[in-house]
Amino acid sequence: MTRLHERKNNRKAVLRVLYGAVERNHPEVSGAALRGEVGLPDEDLSAACAYLADEGLISVDWTSHRTPATVLLTHEGIRLMEEQEERRDREQNGLPAGGNGP
Repeated sequence: MTRLHERKNNRKAVLRVLYGAVERNHPEVSGAALRGEVGLPDEDLSAACAYLADEGLISVDWTSHRTPATVLLTHEGIRLMEEQEERRDREQNGLPAGGNGP
């Protein structure tokens, strides 16, 4: 069984890949491309995607084997990632992090 910190890292990796795709104007990512970029086994990738979809951060089209066929960030997912990016930028510039979110 995957430990909590590993599950969190898996979810963060999925969000980073999807946010990078949005930044390149490719909002929809195939499950195969996502799997290749995050390097997770199908079971862990599916679990991460299911969690993020339940949280409303991503949208997933599933295959008949319950693995992601295509995945994209929702509006809420983009907002979360932008908030995190702004927080990192502020911290790197020596300013208070401010803002909300994890």
